[in-house]
Amino acid sequence: MDTSTPPVGPLRIGVVGAGRVGAVLAAALRAAGHEIVAVAGESDASRRRVDALLPGVDVDKPSAVARACDLLLLTVPDDMLHNVVTVLADSGALRAGQYVVHTSGRHGLAVLEPATRVGARPVAMHPAMTFTGTDVDLPRLPGCTFGVTVGAAERAMAERLVADLGGRCMWVPEEHRTLYHAALAHGANHLVTLVSEAIGLLAAAAADNPDLDPAATLRPLLSAALDNALVAGDAALTGPIVRGDVNTVRAHLADIAATAPHTLPSYVAMARATLDRVVTDGRVLPIRAAKIRRVLDAALLDVQAPRQPRDVQIFDTPWA
Repeated sequence: MDTSTPPVGPLRIGVVGAGRVGAVLAAALRAAGHEIVAVAGESDASRRRVDALLPGVDVDKPSAVARACDLLLLTVPDDMLHNVVTVLADSGALRAGQYVVHTSGRHGLAVLEPATRVGARPVAMHPAMTFTGTDVDLPRLPGCTFGVTVGAAERAMAERLVADLGGRCMWVPEEHRTLYHAALAHGANHLVTLVSEAIGLLAAAAADNPDLDPAATLRPLLSAALDNALVAGDAALTGPIVRGDVNTVRAHLADIAATAPHTLPSYVAMARATLDRVVTDGRVLPIRAAKIRRVLDAALLDVQAPRQPRDVQIFDTPWA
């Protein structure tokens, strides 16, 4: 028997973790013709997602979900994943021949060792996408890249799942899994912080224009910058650093320190990183770069920026 050939026909899929990722992937797999037999998720937010995206699907305990399915989808936080797999394996909820698929970006197959030990078939399949946990995410899946780490015997199943989700596979070696995830987190998660800080600065600058939408002002600029960077890389850089405008950088730092001191460290960090790149490619001479570096260093030394209390909006976690 060829164990590398996945089962024919719809799969019986269970999901542990009805968070933003799990609920959306389950809905997409259901739309592709698979049966979602049960979902585990205890929070009110999880139950709302199941009601909205997976109507009629039972919510049950993780062990019951695992026993009921042929393919178990684990969409829990990275730091919980090993414990969840261990508990399920030790309780006898996992079985030989069952596919156990996790969606962690950081982890590969090693974290699923407890499942492999009882004969289950491990797959690491991470969507390179940000999720809201609503039906808005479903049309974003076609064309999405999935970072897949898998053994030869499970490769066909991984290809089938990704194809059913409308995505494409990026094969990530086990030893490069964390680096793969770091690239995505640095590019996407830190981008959100950067954009949020830019919105705050622009709102402060436009305080006399109550009808101005900072996000709408930034959208065409940021969209063009992102598109250009994805095509041209460092060649897309514009602005005072690449021009070597020391006085403009100094003025930026002074106003940021006075208006939004909590943003100063990230501005300086990104300015330093940008400066390093344009010196390396020869667009800014070392003597000019040294002047800019002194200005950046002085900004952090001269300005003591106490952390101001800030309003924080609490969101439910993506896995709850």
